[in-house]
Amino acid sequence: MAGFQSLPGFREFYPEDFSRRQHIFRHWRKNASAFGFQEYDAPVLEPLELYKAKSGDEIEGQLFNFTDKGGRDVALRPEMTPTVCRLVGAKAGALKRPIKWFSIGEFYRYERAQKGRLRAFHQFNADIFGEPGPEAEIELIALLIQCLAGFGLTKDDFYVRLSDRDLWFFYLAALGFNDTQVPGILAAIDRFEKMGDDAFKGYAEAHGVLVPELKEKILAFLQIKTLPELETALAPCLTDKISQRIGEWRKVIAGLSAMGLGEFISVDLGVVRGLAYYTGFVFEAFDRKGDLRALAGGGRYNDLIKKLGYADLPAVGFAIGDVTTGLLLEQRGLTPTFVNAPDIYAVLGGEAERQAAFADIHALRAAGWRVDYPLKDVAFGKQFKTAAESGAKLALIYGGDELAKGVVKLRNMSDRTEQEIPRDQVLSVVRDFLSGR
Repeated sequence: MAGFQSLPGFREFYPEDFSRRQHIFRHWRKNASAFGFQEYDAPVLEPLELYKAKSGDEIEGQLFNFTDKGGRDVALRPEMTPTVCRLVGAKAGALKRPIKWFSIGEFYRYERAQKGRLRAFHQFNADIFGEPGPEAEIELIALLIQCLAGFGLTKDDFYVRLSDRDLWFFYLAALGFNDTQVPGILAAIDRFEKMGDDAFKGYAEAHGVLVPELKEKILAFLQIKTLPELETALAPCLTDKISQRIGEWRKVIAGLSAMGLGEFISVDLGVVRGLAYYTGFVFEAFDRKGDLRALAGGGRYNDLIKKLGYADLPAVGFAIGDVTTGLLLEQRGLTPTFVNAPDIYAVLGGEAERQAAFADIHALRAAGWRVDYPLKDVAFGKQFKTAAESGAKLALIYGGDELAKGVVKLRNMSDRTEQEIPRDQVLSVVRDFLSGR
């Protein structure tokens, strides 16, 4: 019998893999905390209707959904946005604004597994509720950049493509498109990077072939890569809404530049995020060098909480996945070599030395240090080899000669220097050594 295997698109995490994942999570948590975000958690199983209310009935084909034993239609969560909207909406009146929340959780989508995209994956989600102005976008995009730059990635490794669905609506309206036509144009824009002119076939079938002059203007708008270019392109068709929107663009770019993050930002109107619930600025982080898919994405979704049946509340957020982040770090050589190393390895003589060492081992562990030792009697030479292979910073040697003198030998594993320390000073000496005093 070959035994059981994990399901397609699902992952198991052996200790080394789990440590790499936890390394990513630790960085995300540290950065979110530095930005003043609070962590929350939520059920992994939700009513199916929650996702249909947000995305329509067609979402069901992408879900792990079923009828539970109570006769309820439920689904494993494919994303966090509907859930966090439910949580915030339920207590919006009691929450101090702006509401800055983040979470790290596992999500599930029933789709074909491919590079960078699996059926079970983890995401970091960060959202700001209750702030309608572009200040929220500045804060979130800065956090997104730091969630990647904190690993040692630079502007040469990734960048953030910034776009604006509202501006597209205003620009297309100025070109003469009506409210029923604009979604079709945005759908074509969303697919244009991959499909080229074929992306407009769906629009042509629904509304007729685009007038060449209008199509040319749309494609020219797609080529804009800087704020000055954007301002120049919009000058002939300025309206009050477009003028106000340009002012908000200036504020976002200026704010991120003032933080020293301007070189990470690229104006890119080809990003419209196919999800229709986005209502303003949208953005995606992309690998600048490789062939990975988008590393992260998000935007403003001011109407969603109200759509789900709660009070009207502005919102903006993003999600970043552990799968592509892990692949990117691996490609750039930024995955730690030792993510599971002990601080200390205790090298033990016979049974008497083992019993004598146990008090120190437990005291060191209680103080927060990670200490390993051989569970059974092993030759000294093999223990030293194990200590070196473990990645421990130091070894504590408990031999018969040392104990007879009332000392323990401390070996610095990086340079192999040794010193003898009194038994009653083990904790203080180790603390000083590991804290760099």
